[in-house]
Amino acid sequence: MNIELRHLRYFLAVAQTGHITRAAETLGIQQPPLSQQIRALENSLGCELFVRHPKGVELTDTGHMLRAEAGRLLSDFAAMEERVLAFARGERGRVAVGFTSSAAAHAFTPETLRQCRSHHPDIHLEVSENNAADIIEGVASARLHCGFLRVPVAHPPGVAFDTLLEEPALLAVPIDHALAGAAKRHQPVPLKALQGQRLILVRRPGAPGLYANLLAECARQKVQVELAGEVERMMTNLNLVAAGVGLSVVPASMAGTHPHAIVYRTLAESAKLGAPLTLAYRRDDCGGPTGTFITLVRELAARQRKGTGLHV
Repeated sequence: MNIELRHLRYFLAVAQTGHITRAAETLGIQQPPLSQQIRALENSLGCELFVRHPKGVELTDTGHMLRAEAGRLLSDFAAMEERVLAFARGERGRVAVGFTSSAAAHAFTPETLRQCRSHHPDIHLEVSENNAADIIEGVASARLHCGFLRVPVAHPPGVAFDTLLEEPALLAVPIDHALAGAAKRHQPVPLKALQGQRLILVRRPGAPGLYANLLAECARQKVQVELAGEVERMMTNLNLVAAGVGLSVVPASMAGTHPHAIVYRTLAESAKLGAPLTLAYRRDDCGGPTGTFITLVRELAARQRKGTGLHV
C-alpha cells in the first residue's frame, strides 16, 4: 500500500487522542474503518505503531518517530497548499516587468511599481530595461510577464496592448540652436521648421513607432530632414541632443532631462505626434500575480485619466 496523506492524518488523530474510537469521532468516520486503515499503515511499514490495551492505545518508539515526521510533513504540505492557493488568488509570486527608458521616465511607471510593492508585498517584481522590440519579444516568449513601452513596434499573436495614458511628443532642441530662441519658446513649432534639420532618432528596429510616425509625417508634408544618427534608447538620444548633435522628438514626460542644455518645444497641430504609455502582456496570462499586477495598472491608469491621482 502506498502511504497517503489521509493515512498520516488518521495516524496523528489516533496518536493525539490515544483512543481509536475518539479519533474516529474527531475524524467523522466509523471506528472499524479507522482501525483497518491504521492496521494497513502498520502492515505497509512492517512495524507496529501502537500498543493496544483495553483503555486505548499508546505509541511505540517507531510510532513516536512517525508522529514527529508526519507532523512536519503535514505542516509542510499545508504551507505548500497555502502558497499555491495564494498564487492562484494572485496574492503572491513573481512578475517579470520590462520597460523602455522613455516609459520609465513617465511618473506613472515607477509609482505603479511602488504601489504594487506597497499593496501586494508578497508579489516579487523583477524589473529590467530594454527597447520596445525586445520587450514585446520577451512578453511573447514568456520571458517577461508584462512590459511598459510607448508605441508598439510589433503585434505578435497572443500579445495584448493596453493604452494606459496619452501625452504629446515634444521637440528637443540644443540650447544654442536657432529654434531654441527665448522669444519663440512658447510658440508651437510647425513641421516645416524641421526642413534640412539634423534629426537623432531612436533606432527604428528597436522602437520604430514614434519615429516612424515622425518620418511619415515629414514625408506627407514634404519636409526633408537629415538623419544625424540612430540610437537604441531615448536617454542616449537626449544626451546627443544636449551635445548639439541634432534635434529629436521625445514624450513630454522626458522634458526635464538636461534642462541646462536642451529646450523642449511643442509641435504645431499639423505636426503633433502622440506618445502613449502602453502596457503589453499575454492574453492567456492574466491570472495569478500577473493578473493582480495588470488589474492594479489598469485601475491606477483609470484614476489618473480621471484626474484622481495614482493612489488606491
